[in-house]
Amino acid sequence: MEPLSRRRALALGGSAVLGTTGVLGGAAAAGAAHSEAKGQWQRLVVVTANIGRDNLGAREAAVRAVRRAVKDDGGFAQPLVGWQEIGGGDEDGKENRFIRKHFGSGYRNLFLGQGAARQVPMSVPRTFDVIDRRVTRAHGGKAGVSPHRVISQAVLELAADPRVRLVVANTHYVSGAWNNEDDPADAWRRKMWKRHFRKHRDDVLEHWHAKGFPVVWTGDVNRNPMPRLVPRDEKRAFPRGIDQIAWLPGTNGTELRLERTKTIPMHVDGHDARVAVMRIRRG
Repeated sequence: MEPLSRRRALALGGSAVLGTTGVLGGAAAAGAAHSEAKGQWQRLVVVTANIGRDNLGAREAAVRAVRRAVKDDGGFAQPLVGWQEIGGGDEDGKENRFIRKHFGSGYRNLFLGQGAARQVPMSVPRTFDVIDRRVTRAHGGKAGVSPHRVISQAVLELAADPRVRLVVANTHYVSGAWNNEDDPADAWRRKMWKRHFRKHRDDVLEHWHAKGFPVVWTGDVNRNPMPRLVPRDEKRAFPRGIDQIAWLPGTNGTELRLERTKTIPMHVDGHDARVAVMRIRRG
């Protein structure tokens, strides 16, 4: 876990570790104590990007295209990016270097090249402070079929207004579970996909929602269409496709709304980056 400053610890209700009742109390108190005036809507650009592994020579251009996904006041907005398949089958280390190069001093690159979540890192603009990070194991791997699968998560607060808090999560489901192709591992793939879905729903979305946080998630879900994780409440930026951006509203006073979407060609394999241009504020 990232160390907490005294200010951040106090902002989280006096608890130095997320996942305690202090966090829930802090989130609820923040929503109640500051309900006198709504904050200004601020742009939040969210991208999901599976780099792929076919045309390896196109990877740096793909990373650069993601960084330049949305123009902003003569330059480019700073997107919050969930990456998938980083180093997946092409462990030459170049993808980590490309991300650090194009998502440099203005970013925190969480989980990049680190531990169990190294294939699903996130690039978080420094307009947000990272309060905590967490990795949830979805399932183990199978030799010759799939690596282990995890869901990376980070708790963020807006640096300009620490009362604006949300959780971002990123993941990559096992492939081949729903493609109707004959495969000796079909039964295993489908069993693991369903296990991943349950973990995603119960241990990530519902876990953080119970603490008041809205959750924005990105990922390659390898199912089209993918059932909603929380049918009545979850919002999707894209109605179809395996590369998804979605969010579950919270109760801590942070509001999200979707303005528009777009797609960024990456030319590495069949994946294009998908972009959700959103707005966020303290409600």
